[in-house]
Amino acid sequence: MRIARMSALLTRIALEIERHVAEAGWDQHPKLYALVETADLARREPQLATALAVDPSTPGGLTPVDQGELPAYSSLDGLLAGITWPPEVLGSAIAVERLMVPPEVEREMPPDESSALRWLADHPRREEVRLVVAVLRDGTRSAVLRMRSHDDEQSVLSGPDLVPGLADALASTLRD
Repeated sequence: MRIARMSALLTRIALEIERHVAEAGWDQHPKLYALVETADLARREPQLATALAVDPSTPGGLTPVDQGELPAYSSLDGLLAGITWPPEVLGSAIAVERLMVPPEVEREMPPDESSALRWLADHPRREEVRLVVAVLRDGTRSAVLRMRSHDDEQSVLSGPDLVPGLADALASTLRD
């Protein structure tokens, strides 16, 4: 029961982050969030909790805290490999925009990165998407995906394994 509750909570948080990011439109830089216990945030940072209008009385509640502008990086995997979180951070989430193609087409992608990027940009079945992936220290994960071509609330997809590689890279930031 606890796993199902945490999974539902994490999906709700990922959807909230995606809605928040969507308010600023497309063509945004990646955004990284620390997921902290709401009651702990209110205790440690009362001014921030007030500014975020969080309710510390919700048991087990989590609050995403935007980490601001990210440092320069050559790859998202490289950026995530250099991040570690203190113990009070119970999870993390990232919002990124990417080009994707259907899995059956992805097998045709060139192996080297620069060729693959050109191939993706020119492919007729490419889709611009916004992904929000969230993970907790206990292994719970969730992801949401919005396609630019179907840019509405009802078309947002969700599931724990939509982007397993990105979820694994994000989970590695939480390891001790």
